[in-house]
Amino acid sequence: MLARPDKSIREQLARLESHLENENPLLLDAVQRFKKLDRVAYRMGLIKPGDSYATRIPWWPLITVLGTFSAGKSSFINHFLGQPLQLTGNQAVDDKFSVICYSSQEESRVLPGIALDSDPRFPFFNMSAEIDKVSEGEGRRIDAYLQMKTSDSEKVSGKIIIDSPGFDADDQRNEILRLTDHIIDISDLVLVFFDARHPEPGAMHDTLEHLVGDTIRRNDSEKFLYILNQIDTAAREDNPEAVVAAWQRALAQKGLTAGRFYAIYNEEVAVPIDDETVRHRFESKRDADLAEIYERIHQVEVERSYRIIGALDHIASDIENVVVPRLTATLNRWMKAVLITDAVLLGVILIAMAIISNWISLWGLFSLDFTAAPVVSTLKAIGIVVVVLAVHFSVRKFIARRMARKLETESRAGNLRSAFLRNTRTLRSLFHPAPVGWSARSRRILAGVIRDASGFVQTMNDRFANPSGIIGESPQAEMLKVVEQTQETRAETPKPGADTAN
Repeated sequence: MLARPDKSIREQLARLESHLENENPLLLDAVQRFKKLDRVAYRMGLIKPGDSYATRIPWWPLITVLGTFSAGKSSFINHFLGQPLQLTGNQAVDDKFSVICYSSQEESRVLPGIALDSDPRFPFFNMSAEIDKVSEGEGRRIDAYLQMKTSDSEKVSGKIIIDSPGFDADDQRNEILRLTDHIIDISDLVLVFFDARHPEPGAMHDTLEHLVGDTIRRNDSEKFLYILNQIDTAAREDNPEAVVAAWQRALAQKGLTAGRFYAIYNEEVAVPIDDETVRHRFESKRDADLAEIYERIHQVEVERSYRIIGALDHIASDIENVVVPRLTATLNRWMKAVLITDAVLLGVILIAMAIISNWISLWGLFSLDFTAAPVVSTLKAIGIVVVVLAVHFSVRKFIARRMARKLETESRAGNLRSAFLRNTRTLRSLFHPAPVGWSARSRRILAGVIRDASGFVQTMNDRFANPSGIIGESPQAEMLKVVEQTQETRAETPKPGADTAN
């Protein structure tokens, strides 16, 4: 029987498709491919019918601003938006993550964390459950960790900006650290701010370790921009470049030897620089760095599409190339362990019975003498079968639970532990050659999704690049062609009703 998503997931995906239909038809087709992956994952036990791969990723471009206390994060956001949305100050002014979204209404609104926790389109969907995993009961206080703010600035239209509370790893709560790690993972761009007024960057050991230490081992390390803010305070130094160099050395000590490092300041609250030559040098550096940072921010809308299509491809590949081989190998080990343990335990039981009965009296209770009354012989046979089955199923359940502890409950492809336990259920044969739900049909579905993802990437490449150098079509005409191509793709794709259920 084919597992199907429950009603709540169907409604969530319908809302997402409605939003994407006008904004980006290409990503609308991507939702359909995520549904195909869901069907495979439901059968395999990787995700539950109340879940979907499509709800595990943010569908809007996501920019996160991290940094130490009073590093100028909020001032930077206000300057970018062109409006005083965020509170600013030298002390910690906000201990929540502020998720800033566009609204056509001129008046800015502040909405509670539940608005984010309950909406699958945002990166904090069901975050209360994640917080509960760190501190039981804290999920009920989701409003203490998250809030949404609206802005009518066109610069935030089509994207989401997250302003984080000031970061101090020495004194950070585990819930905040978990949220920070989650945000970093799903962001398209991460701006990491440091305060140039801090006299001793080396003293921020724990903060640098958490914000910088792990990034160099990430596949997406290029999305991190390191920004030394309020560099104007160093203008009166004999060698202001030494301040920048000290911070670069502090980052290098954490292993960061590559990537972009920026030095900026807010002109509206800057320390006056009397020397015209020095002022010109600082302003030129600031303007060039700000222009590059803003350009990266504007690029996230393009990067978002590639990220989502990349996630589609990676999940499909992980199911076939990581999940299935690992499940198969674990099931083979489980089968061998069960058979060996069965043989050892049954042997021990028989020997113990023989010794205790002195090879005579008790053994007779379990020997089958068909010359005796048929009812007695049948009862003896049933008793032996019951003992053997009880030992066998107890053994297989015990070993399965022990092996399951070593499997992940959270991975890009889903819950490996749940998928493994699905294969070890009582009525499933010990000798089944393939994991539950894995078949030639599943393999064809994944191959089709990977092929479609490659086609989506080519369509986006045609939109943003022109290797042939042929000139003549306007951007509007190119966009129309993209829409037509995606519509043709949908027309050629079999409808769900035409897909035969297992």
